[in-house]
Amino acid sequence: MITAKQRYSDNKLAKRLQRNTAQAITDFNMIGEGDRVMVCLSGGKDSFTMLDVLMALQKRAPVHFELIAVNLDQKQPGFPEHVLPEYAKQIGVPFHVIEQDTYRVVKRVIPEGRTTCSLCSRLRRGALYRFAGENGITRIALGHHRDDIIETLFLNLFYGGRIKAMPPKLLTDDGEHIVIRPLAYCSEQDIMRYADSRSFPIIPCDLCGSQPNLQRQAIKEMLKLWKKKHPGRIENIFRAIANVSPSQLADRELFDFINLGAENPWTDENSSKLRVLQG
Repeated sequence: MITAKQRYSDNKLAKRLQRNTAQAITDFNMIGEGDRVMVCLSGGKDSFTMLDVLMALQKRAPVHFELIAVNLDQKQPGFPEHVLPEYAKQIGVPFHVIEQDTYRVVKRVIPEGRTTCSLCSRLRRGALYRFAGENGITRIALGHHRDDIIETLFLNLFYGGRIKAMPPKLLTDDGEHIVIRPLAYCSEQDIMRYADSRSFPIIPCDLCGSQPNLQRQAIKEMLKLWKKKHPGRIENIFRAIANVSPSQLADRELFDFINLGAENPWTDENSSKLRVLQG
C-alpha cells in the first residue's frame, strides 16, 4: 500500500521531471504548433518515462502537437511482442510497430565478444528515419537523458579524441529530420525512480545489455564514483557542455585563429622556411 509520504514524494518527482522536460523543450524549441512527434518506445525505462512525461505536458502545452509511439521490433529471440501494444492501448496513445530483423544482421556482422551497440544503433536510426519520412513525422523524440549526454562526452574524449556529446536537438545529416531529446535535463536517477513508481512494463535489451566490459559501462562507473565523492561535479559537467568558449580551445574550424590579430606569415610561399624550423 502506498503511503501518503510516498505519494507526496512520487508527485514531487513527477513535477520535477515535467519541469525539466518542459524547460528543455522551451530552451531548444523542440516542439511547435502542429508537430507530429514520434516517440521512439523501446520498452526501456527512459522511453517509457519520456512518453509519460510528454503526454502530461501535452495536456497543458501552449501549442497543439500529436504524439505517436513507435517501436522497432528487431526480432530479438524471446521479445514479448504483446507488451508494448497492450500498454499503448491502455494509455490511449497511437502506436505503430516497425518490423526489421536487425538482430540477425548484427549477430552476423559483429564478431562474438565485440560490442554491438554502434551497428545496432545505425540500423535502428535508418528504420526510424524511413518511417518518419513516410508518415509525416516532424519530430523524432529519443529517450536520452542528461547522464547519457555526459557519458557520450567522455566516450568521445577518451576513446575518440573529440569533444563531442549528444545535442538536445539535431538536424540529421540529410537535412530531412529533426531529432529531439526531451529528457536532456533529466537525471538517470530520477528516471529510474519514476519508472519504478509508475511500474512500467520494462523490457530488457538482451542484445546489448548483457555485454561485459562495455566502454560506456566503464564511464558510468567513473561518473558514479565522482558523484559520490564530489557532489555537484556531474551538474557542472553538464553546464559546461552548454557553456563552450571556442576561442579557448584549439579547433581551427570552430574559431578563426588564422585571421586573429595579424597577417599570417606561415603561408605556402614560406613553406621551405617552415620545414627548416620543423627540423
